[in-house]
Amino acid sequence: MSLATSTTTPSPAKTAVVPVPSGRPRPRLLALDGLRLLAALMVCLYHYTGRGGVVSASWHQNPAHIFPTLSRAAVYGNLGVEFFFVISGFVICMSSWGRSLGDFFRSRVARLYPAYWVALLLVTGASLVLPAVVHAVRFDEFLVNLTMLQQPMGVPRVLGVCWTLWVEVRFYALFALTVVLPGVTYRRVVLFCSVWTLATVLSTAAGGPWTELVVMPQYAPYFIGGLALYLVHRFGNQALPWGIVALSWILGLRMASEGAWHHGSPRDPYVVMLVVTLAYAAVAAVAAGWTRWAAWPWLTTAGALTYPFYLIHEHLGWFAIRVLHRSWGLPAWPTLAITVCTMLGLAWLIHRFVETPIGPRLKRALKSPPRTTG
Repeated sequence: MSLATSTTTPSPAKTAVVPVPSGRPRPRLLALDGLRLLAALMVCLYHYTGRGGVVSASWHQNPAHIFPTLSRAAVYGNLGVEFFFVISGFVICMSSWGRSLGDFFRSRVARLYPAYWVALLLVTGASLVLPAVVHAVRFDEFLVNLTMLQQPMGVPRVLGVCWTLWVEVRFYALFALTVVLPGVTYRRVVLFCSVWTLATVLSTAAGGPWTELVVMPQYAPYFIGGLALYLVHRFGNQALPWGIVALSWILGLRMASEGAWHHGSPRDPYVVMLVVTLAYAAVAAVAAGWTRWAAWPWLTTAGALTYPFYLIHEHLGWFAIRVLHRSWGLPAWPTLAITVCTMLGLAWLIHRFVETPIGPRLKRALKSPPRTTG
């Protein structure tokens, strides 16, 4: 889920070798929708109560002093990103099965860009109203941000969280060109996972900016684990995909614990490893079919809100905190609750009035015109 992926599933494992037509409706894995929102809320609490810097400026003091208990847990909320990447590997493998490269490209563009463009406009507007929260970028920089290519172009980001989208886009490109283009099969996904794992280990040992850019060793294990877990879901309990999951989990623990001291405040590596393990375990439970009981309709809404909520919550949330807490004098806990609920409400509006009508139209517009003869 990735953040911006549907959680529908194709036909059961017994008929897995038969490609699923791209137009065929697929039942949702509702538990994945819930996990996606959980990961987004983890990142949200990290941005509101688990770090200092501009967050302290918005609260007018370090959030660790305001929320001493919550803040001790929220400092690990940034691991919601790794959680997202495991879900993303699972869902991208699931949603691309039986689809052409064109279908895959259109679905990604239609899903990612409409809410992203609106989030850029909203945060840019907030930067003009209250520059202390986020600095406005130049017009040319804003235009580059519209393409989602600001990081490789060295342009300042409007959305702080969009660095994860650049990671996702590179994963999509790798998977599309090596697996989706020839056609997604069990063997191709296994080969992709195996080669990417080997490249991750070699690039970690050798280093270098190009291998870092393409291989993404810091995040590759989570995507690989999600891909392998989908194979478990689709084909049942086989040793090979479970072995890939286990190896990716081990490498993921290493990557996460190595970065435990790189986020502004020290983190217990054992707590980091526990959180990463729980992320893998949660997606593994979905893969094994242990979460079929989670069939509450509201989980569909939760999944739909996740991507727009993730995009807008950081800077607009800091804006809301500064206004509610510092300008209007609202106590900290009500400010936190109102801010989170407001961001969820705004995410629903974006989903309802932007993603729902514009996404399908954009997808249709990207289709090739019919061939004509003569």
